[in-house]
Amino acid sequence: MESEGNVKLRAARIAAGYGTQEAFADAVGVAVRQVRRWESANPPWPRDAVQRALTSLLGQDMESLGFTPPAGVPGQRDGQARELPRTQGMVTVPVPGTTLQPATAGEDFADVTRRHRRLYWTVAPATLHPAVVAHATLGCALLPETAGVTRRTVAAALAESFLLAGRIEFFDSQKPAAAKETWTRALQAAGQADDQLLGAAILAHTAFVPGWAGDRQAAVERMTAARTYARRGSASAALLAWLDAVEAECETRCGHTQTALTLLGHAEDVLAAGTEHDSPEWLDWFSPIRLAAFKGHTQLTAGHLPQARATLLQVLEGLEPSEDKQRTVVLGDLAAVEAADRNPEKACEYAVTALDQLRKTWYSTGMDRVREVRRALAPWQHENCVRDLDDRLYGWETTVSALGR
Repeated sequence: MESEGNVKLRAARIAAGYGTQEAFADAVGVAVRQVRRWESANPPWPRDAVQRALTSLLGQDMESLGFTPPAGVPGQRDGQARELPRTQGMVTVPVPGTTLQPATAGEDFADVTRRHRRLYWTVAPATLHPAVVAHATLGCALLPETAGVTRRTVAAALAESFLLAGRIEFFDSQKPAAAKETWTRALQAAGQADDQLLGAAILAHTAFVPGWAGDRQAAVERMTAARTYARRGSASAALLAWLDAVEAECETRCGHTQTALTLLGHAEDVLAAGTEHDSPEWLDWFSPIRLAAFKGHTQLTAGHLPQARATLLQVLEGLEPSEDKQRTVVLGDLAAVEAADRNPEKACEYAVTALDQLRKTWYSTGMDRVREVRRALAPWQHENCVRDLDDRLYGWETTVSALGR
């Protein structure tokens, strides 16, 4: 009966996501004919440098990969078994003897991550967050059982899951300390995937924490790191413009509105010029209309009320039906424009519309905007329109919903 060859190596190669011998040869840095020899019935014993590449890519020791050491060369099962290098934190490289997951495990895990990404825009954050965290926990368990391309697939999806969990914690649940910790884990996973663009996105998110707390220097340092990762990863125009928008938001929060407007102008130029690089599919929270929303908020904060009103009305008209969370923020900003322009009736009209939207799709950041407007309306608190707003703002459903989130 003809031998089937080195089925152990072939199975490990496929599980690691290298579907062809050519792809695996490129990863190892050898000719395809060498891979064919390794997958034959009598595979030759590779030299030390190649052994290190094989065990690193496939996550198993040489004998588990079907190789037999020559006479006089001790095997890793002969009293010299060793673990492969480990990384600090939540994830480790598989050790000899670990059963590896097939390539489909990485694909399936990443598919669920993509589903969560879409659900974020419609599902209540308190409902979605536990599912995302549970999925990330699964990813932490899967990662040590993968290697090669499959490992990078799982690691990238895990990083995105932690990024999403942190977004919910920060923007929806107002838990910056929890978000900071979650985003640190996201950065660890992105490092395992060696995904520079994900690293840039995660680092930029971490800038929100000090930025919203008024710590400008810490925010700038995180943005410098984010831009460094983006430069190494061949970022798209949209990602580069979003980095400008994030830094502008932090500058606005820290009281530097002119610097923020300069950054937003640069972001508009970057989008107009474009790049040859496509945006990653996970960059679904940014677009030219979202950039305009950033600009409108900064114009409002700077006291440029006519410009802010025009910008925000343009944004409101241009938002997609699915962008309900952003809609509540824009409505809140429009209400703030009218309050600052001493037009309480119009301000209350926008605020009530925002509350109607929040009943359908909760967003803590949107509710914060409405509360800020109510504080600005204090000089008119005895007006009927403000009292009507209070009835809506502090109705049973709204109050219980806010406390429960």
